[in-house]
Amino acid sequence: MSPEAQAAGLPAPSWLGDEQASLHAAWAAARLPHGLLIHEAPGSGGEWLALWAASLALCEHPERGPCGLCRACGRVMRRQHPDLAFLGLEEDSRQIRIEQVRELSAELALTSHAGGYKVAILSPADALNRFAANALLKTLEEPPPRTLLILVLTQPSRLPATVLSRCQRLKVRAPPREQSLAWLAAARGPGEWGRALDTLGEAPLLVAGSDPAQLAALGTEVRQGLDALAAGEGDVVSTAERWARGEVALRLRCIENWLTERIRRAEAEGAFMTEVRAAPYLSGGRPVLNIRELFGLVEEARELRATLDVPLNRGLALEAFLRRLAP
Repeated sequence: MSPEAQAAGLPAPSWLGDEQASLHAAWAAARLPHGLLIHEAPGSGGEWLALWAASLALCEHPERGPCGLCRACGRVMRRQHPDLAFLGLEEDSRQIRIEQVRELSAELALTSHAGGYKVAILSPADALNRFAANALLKTLEEPPPRTLLILVLTQPSRLPATVLSRCQRLKVRAPPREQSLAWLAAARGPGEWGRALDTLGEAPLLVAGSDPAQLAALGTEVRQGLDALAAGEGDVVSTAERWARGEVALRLRCIENWLTERIRRAEAEGAFMTEVRAAPYLSGGRPVLNIRELFGLVEEARELRATLDVPLNRGLALEAFLRRLAP
């Protein structure tokens, strides 16, 4: 799981109060769904909320759970509870495979160790391949009694509609900057958290696992390089070679955030053109932007980040991508 799912020692994200209240109300009314889909903005706490929901179902004091004090709650937050299973990407894999889902389904069919719920957290659930998603659908359609499957993802469109329709959806939005800064200061102490968020976007649980000063410096370097390329003043080859030497995944997150900021700014200014156009996507001064192509660039940056665990020439891959930013 990502760093945010390992955040047992961090304070509760203050912006998740409404989502926690909704889950607690469903639990109190015996209406907790078998399938819960948490659609999160990246780094906004979706996996933390999934662990909290698991504690809710497995707490030894169900009338006031999760208490956060009992042995069960502690084991959940340490990811050691025998009735809690995790399913995610295995080493050197970009997909969750059918064999993993079948093993999980077999585990969920067994009797609970504590005589209560069995819970499984799937993250990132949008990495399920087609066969794995179909296998999961069978469990969602006929779940064993007292079973809770929690899917955490950022792109629901990657899952089949049949899977989505069998889950109750809970959306976790990115918190306001003020809340993020207050939470980061409480969780990690003083730091350049504002500049760190400028680098990765409004993703406090991603930022919390990093050195804010280093992240801020990296973000400044990447933004300056992208601004130069967009203005026709940078050198694509040297920039790609330099960025390929280290922190490539973080640099790609910076690129995604920079592109997203451009999209939002242009949308607010009415600078989008709606027709397809064979022209530079970004330019110096006041750009005329093709929204379809810009969103395509964001998706390409995500796909490139997802391929970093397979053999490829990172310098050439970055060069090919950056050439699309240069006029």
